[in-house]
Amino acid sequence: MIWIVEGALPEDGDMVLVLEGLGKSLNSALKKLFGANVIDEELVKELVKDIQRALLVADVDVNLVMAITERVEEEALDETLPRGVSRREHIIRVVWDTLAFFLGEKAVPLTINPGKPNLVMMVGIQGSGKTTTIGKLARYYQKRGIKTGVICADNFRPGAYSQLEQLAERSNVPFWGDEDEKDASKLAKKGVKEMQKKGIELILLDTSGRHREETGLIKEMRDISKSVKPQEIVLVIDGTLGQQAGVQAAAFKKATDIGSIIVTKLDGGAKGGGAISAVAATQAPIKFIGIGEGMDAIEIFNPSKFAGRLLGMSDIKGLIEKVRDAQIEVEEDAAKRIMKGQFSLKDMMAQMKQLKKMGPIGKVMEMLGLQYKLPEGMAEIQEENMKRWEVIMNSMTKAELVEPKLIKSSRIKRISKGSGTTQKDVRDLLKQHEQMKKMMKQMGKQRRGRKGGIPGFPGLQGM
Repeated sequence: MIWIVEGALPEDGDMVLVLEGLGKSLNSALKKLFGANVIDEELVKELVKDIQRALLVADVDVNLVMAITERVEEEALDETLPRGVSRREHIIRVVWDTLAFFLGEKAVPLTINPGKPNLVMMVGIQGSGKTTTIGKLARYYQKRGIKTGVICADNFRPGAYSQLEQLAERSNVPFWGDEDEKDASKLAKKGVKEMQKKGIELILLDTSGRHREETGLIKEMRDISKSVKPQEIVLVIDGTLGQQAGVQAAAFKKATDIGSIIVTKLDGGAKGGGAISAVAATQAPIKFIGIGEGMDAIEIFNPSKFAGRLLGMSDIKGLIEKVRDAQIEVEEDAAKRIMKGQFSLKDMMAQMKQLKKMGPIGKVMEMLGLQYKLPEGMAEIQEENMKRWEVIMNSMTKAELVEPKLIKSSRIKRISKGSGTTQKDVRDLLKQHEQMKKMMKQMGKQRRGRKGGIPGFPGLQGM
């Protein structure tokens, strides 16, 4: 059992997610699970329908939606729970793991051998954000100590040369191009040789934007690939395309040896869920996602982390593991007593000490995806409050810790003087304790009708 903060469930309007619309819908679906007194088959079926609606609105293929929700329903209703896991935790994990599985299961970074030239050829439809993505990738790896350079082999789009040159300058990486050369394969070969002379470790090769039906440009892409033999070909896809992104990915994969994919424009696009799922269905790994217009708005695609973002919980698994590692437990007798509303200051101190084992409150909130719920500076205030309250409680007698009602005006004066705090600080502590006591008692009433057992974090309101 652990207390965290009042009003923990996020409000829909407070979210800042990669795919805001889908994230809000999925989080709203889970709110029913958080707030339910009884977790039964009817609730699970209702949750599944809500998830179906959320995914369909986000333009996820209907067959994939059914596959995801059938798996969620089957595993959520499994009567055999993992040891030490509540029904609530189990269902959250099932939803999380299922989304992550269908999004690609695990993160797959670009393969780069430091100290050697690694050539990555970038391809994609015109307007997908390919050239901008090259600039972002160059900056990303340059900042991580990989000597990076970019080559412009796009002699098809006017302005491609100057755009990439400017992006390279902003990323502080070497650039090579030749506006007079019209043969894309020759451009690529010359550029690679120049980069190799400079000892560049990661060479990013920009090619002409093309439509999947333009056979001439598809042939050019194949010719460039044969000419320079890249270690990897990366397809850049516009995330606002929805399910069409999967059609595009499949066409490119058929035309050439696509090693991986980058999905761009995921900063709020309603169809982003459809794009991600459709691309994942091609089994070409998504390695990066673009999440904004800034040069640093790119990140490695981690299916588990991405699923957590959609659910409004950036790292619930990490939080659960931290709780387990910290051995945050309450003995059965103490749990029964607390659930009856017999919650002493001594119990409150014990919970505060357990919470401290998990790290700073702000970090715990971040793992839960609730950082947007706390006003700026609130985490630090809570940290200071807990430190102050612990000092105050250390100035109390054993009898006062067990029975806070003993603490009247004269005792408040003595405790404040002994702890070096104000009388208001002592009263604030007593007020906070009374609020927590009422919350615990209410949770005890709810639990008596609950089939799902005590949630893993009963101090978190709504869970």
